[in-house]
Amino acid sequence: MKSSSMNTHMGNVSIDNEVIAQYAGSVAMECFGIVGMAGINVKDGLVKLLKMDSMTRGINVSIKNNKLTLNFHVIVAYGVSILAVTDNLISNVKYKVEEFTGIEIEKINIFVEGVRVID
Repeated sequence: MKSSSMNTHMGNVSIDNEVIAQYAGSVAMECFGIVGMAGINVKDGLVKLLKMDSMTRGINVSIKNNKLTLNFHVIVAYGVSILAVTDNLISNVKYKVEEFTGIEIEKINIFVEGVRVID
């Protein structure tokens, strides 16, 4: 279990990486053009759309020098500008996760793993 910790005037606060990934995933799902998180089967090289209860498998959280790095593996909607969707995702996640955790985000990497037509 990896976590980040910070010292405050009232004591030590520790946040598990899974909590950060869950929150970042819920923020990402609110963004226009994001269909869902992608799960990658390394053995077969297949990409599948993850269900809401397992979306943290599509997000990697790492902490170095008290700064967060988030890697998103996403599936976007067909017909939308990938650049616009990723810019929106980066700005929303950066603002909301920094407010939620109090930890600065150094980098957000987005890997578009697929495109889906949505009804």
